[in-house]
Amino acid sequence: MTIALPTLVTFIGYLLATLSIGYIAYKATDTLSDYILGGRQLGPAVTALSVGASDMSGWLLLGLPGAIYLSGASEVWIGVGLVIGAFFNWLLVAPRLRKFTENANDSLTLPEFFENRFNDKSHLLRFISALTILVFFTFYVSSGLVGGAILFEKVFGLDYISALVIGAVVIVSYTFLGGFLAVSWTDFFQGCLMLIALIALPIVAVNTLGGLDNTQSILTEHNPEYGNLFKNFTWLGFISLMAWGLGYFGQPHILSRFMAIRSVEDVPASRNIAMIWMVLSLMGALAVGLVGTAYFAGTPLANPETIFLQLAEAILNPWVAGILIAAILSAIMSTIDSQLLVCSSVIVEDFYKHIAKEEASENKLVWLSRFSLAGIAALATIIATNPESSVLDLVSYAWAGFGAAFGPTVILSLFWAKFNRAGAIAAIVSGALTVVAWKQLSGGIYDLYEIVPGFIVALIAGVVFNLLVDKNNHEPSEIFHKLNQ
Repeated sequence: MTIALPTLVTFIGYLLATLSIGYIAYKATDTLSDYILGGRQLGPAVTALSVGASDMSGWLLLGLPGAIYLSGASEVWIGVGLVIGAFFNWLLVAPRLRKFTENANDSLTLPEFFENRFNDKSHLLRFISALTILVFFTFYVSSGLVGGAILFEKVFGLDYISALVIGAVVIVSYTFLGGFLAVSWTDFFQGCLMLIALIALPIVAVNTLGGLDNTQSILTEHNPEYGNLFKNFTWLGFISLMAWGLGYFGQPHILSRFMAIRSVEDVPASRNIAMIWMVLSLMGALAVGLVGTAYFAGTPLANPETIFLQLAEAILNPWVAGILIAAILSAIMSTIDSQLLVCSSVIVEDFYKHIAKEEASENKLVWLSRFSLAGIAALATIIATNPESSVLDLVSYAWAGFGAAFGPTVILSLFWAKFNRAGAIAAIVSGALTVVAWKQLSGGIYDLYEIVPGFIVALIAGVVFNLLVDKNNHEPSEIFHKLNQ
């Protein structure tokens, strides 16, 4: 792919804009609470699009259209599962988590909330959950870096490793400076850009192909089964796709947005905005995959995950293409920045402050968070050096890990007054280990997406250990009722 000057100019202009936001946020960040949660002052619209953009990531513009290009419209069931999961996450978890985390000693991270919720003086629950976050987020960040490398490799003609390093530097820069405020505001603008790109590109492509009827004819001739939602249907595959929605209840980078929204009263408006954005974006990604299949019917793509990129470059004015290419980077950045921020928060808030046993200044804690962020990014970059890595595969593994480890724990913590420390530890450990073990197996029932057995095992373990261990400990229940008032 040859890069045109207009594309390069618009692309660089977009990157400079994000760095500017990072600098503005840097000037507004004074305390660790500012750096981690933006002082809990996010408005409904910023929260909604920040959740959406940080959730969907490069998967929305790379992974999903690529999967549809390979397998057809049947891959849309992932999106259906995600919409259902996201809606119930907003409805059930968001308002209670916002209220509970503020009242539980102003908990800034998920591990800190667990410790305060269960009054865990040993800090064991906090360390276990923090370690789980670091492990799975390292893989999750790697998936985003793979997507960024694909972008820089294809657009600028770089080799994979150079593209990977440049992408990592760009993504880390503004997050390093501005923390949560930079992440949230850039995610807001990135979410707007992603939505515009996903709606505009398939419309232009359909017009280029001569209209809807002609596009449909090309698709039917290329593969009559491409529009079949139940192509190669199996219950195992269907359940696996729909089960992606379970992951929402345990994603720390999404839950942190719920913790940071301005007030519980803002949640309904934010939920409505987020769901509208999500549905339209998923429909756009489906359309890109199908229309791209028709456009490239005679010239198959070597890498299906570049279909959005290839289509934009082929049919659009270079200036417009530059903006849409920036949309892909924005999708990637919007998730990586959130995940890196959660990791740095965990390292400082949940490890350093309890191990160092010192009263560090707010300025020192903020800078420790920044350097922790850079360290995690470096490790994730090393993992992503395999150019054969699939964005969808890496995302699915990390998504399942968080969904199984934290999903049942979060739900039980917020809704079951008698849920205790032993149950929480059992749920987190069993969920994470089940995902890791299941991923190593294949064939038959083991082809089921690992989040399903992981979520079920964690839920059962949480309830069983809750009833068997510490059954005379009523303190968590008292804390729950205090928070629930």
